[in-house]
Amino acid sequence: MIASSGLTGSDSLAVGIATKPSRYSIEETLERLENVIHSKGLTVFARIDHSGEAERVGLKMQDAKLLIFGSPKAGTPLMIASPLLALDLPLKALVWKDKEGRVSVSYNTTTYLANRYSLPNDLTKNIAGIDTLIENALSA
Repeated sequence: MIASSGLTGSDSLAVGIATKPSRYSIEETLERLENVIHSKGLTVFARIDHSGEAERVGLKMQDAKLLIFGSPKAGTPLMIASPLLALDLPLKALVWKDKEGRVSVSYNTTTYLANRYSLPNDLTKNIAGIDTLIENALSA
């Protein structure tokens, strides 16, 4: 699902990106995501504060934070099968606020990554849980 609400310019044409609304604040959405990630035995590798870094250099942008997460046990076989997949792994979830103040979570879809890197079906399952993970974090 690609939601066009709140997306502008080339963002609204981004192929392979799912965007899901969050009823929570940016920080609460990130916390919920991290909790689900940890509960699944995955690792949070980094949290990048794009808007905070922009502010540090005197620029202003919408609130946007990127969570980088995954599992070396699941990701390594994928990168062995398709080394360029390392450009898109670990998995990422962008938690951001649009100009109307709505919070969303955007991420690369499993189908997009599988097609982009011609992943074998038996390995695609290693990253197929991202939809459920995001949905679990955003549910009540």
